[in-house]
Amino acid sequence: MLEPIRRVVTGHSTASKSLILFDGTVRPGPDLPTDAYLWVSDATPASNRGLIDAAARSVKLAPPKGGSVFRFVSFPPASAFAAMSPEEIERVMAGLFEQLGATDARVDMSRGPGMHRTHTLDYIVLLSGELTLVLDEGEVDLKPFDVVVQRGTNHGWVNKGQTPALVAAVMIDAEPI
Repeated sequence: MLEPIRRVVTGHSTASKSLILFDGTVRPGPDLPTDAYLWVSDATPASNRGLIDAAARSVKLAPPKGGSVFRFVSFPPASAFAAMSPEEIERVMAGLFEQLGATDARVDMSRGPGMHRTHTLDYIVLLSGELTLVLDEGEVDLKPFDVVVQRGTNHGWVNKGQTPALVAAVMIDAEPI
């Protein structure tokens, strides 16, 4: 029997601000107690042909157009930035997004220098550590095995813990909102 899973789903308000749409427990269905749907999208044909390593390329934030990316991401504790000025933190974050080819993803950083928005549907699982998902309107603290369905909203991540936080993320190219 599969244990209940916490699922956080983001969305957009009528004013186009990112917010938490659903935050609750998902349980397996009575017809199949070993499986629980976390989210379903209705399109994206991928190719399983070829013999090359599709991950052998430079790291970018967004997946290829019409494609997807599956990654692990480690977030250092916020305390790692404690000795830095706000200007230094901004330079670090700007450099990171530039390195990821995603300077255009930084659209509204009023809630923090790591805020960004991609044209993707993301399935994220916190594997270890502590992490806070920050949105335009609200934030939510996550613990290991919580699931986030990130739907193209402006967001950021803050690790308020003492150790790095590790997430597994699947990012799927999506239509812009």
